[in-house]
Amino acid sequence: MRKNKSSKSWIIQQHRDKYFKEAKSSGYRSRSAYKLLELNEKFKFLNNCHSVIDLGSSPGGWSQAIKRNTKNCKILAIDIKEMEKINGIDFLRCDFLEDNSKEKILKFFNDKADVLVSDMAANTTGNKDLDCIRTNLLCSEVINFSRFVVKKGGTVIAKLFNGYDFLDVKKLAEKKFEKVNFFKPNSSKDFSKETYIHCKGFKTL
Repeated sequence: MRKNKSSKSWIIQQHRDKYFKEAKSSGYRSRSAYKLLELNEKFKFLNNCHSVIDLGSSPGGWSQAIKRNTKNCKILAIDIKEMEKINGIDFLRCDFLEDNSKEKILKFFNDKADVLVSDMAANTTGNKDLDCIRTNLLCSEVINFSRFVVKKGGTVIAKLFNGYDFLDVKKLAEKKFEKVNFFKPNSSKDFSKETYIHCKGFKTL
């Protein structure tokens, strides 16, 4: 009974959600597409962009937003789950932490990419502190991974949570990139601890 009430409450909240409604009317697969649009409005990383990696892409809302806001841009969506086909977007089903994933990505672009974006979060456990730690660890892994597949002057956008390990992620990013900023889009729900890190230009090791 509780589960049914909870499910009904979630459905009602979704239908009252401004961005959920806009996503439905605009043909986006998820409301998170508007987070990507706000991030791009803030940081302009899709301007003159020719290659993008959408890491953890399913169901495809971010890939759709990238496609609609770029011209002549090669987009590679990557996820461990299947993603329904989107015209003009290539999809690679793999775990980016697997040893051969870097080679697959580099082969696809025949070079490193201009931009890597990630809206990934760890699967929820019901323990908010643990979920925060696991998602921020994932963000750290994205940052470390990006050096192998993103150009020296490129951009990385990734989700993280305010809470445990936030400062560790910040320090890691500042060690590797010339510019590091944080931004919480208006389309991110008020109660959510999520924010996004924007990293630009790798430092010389």
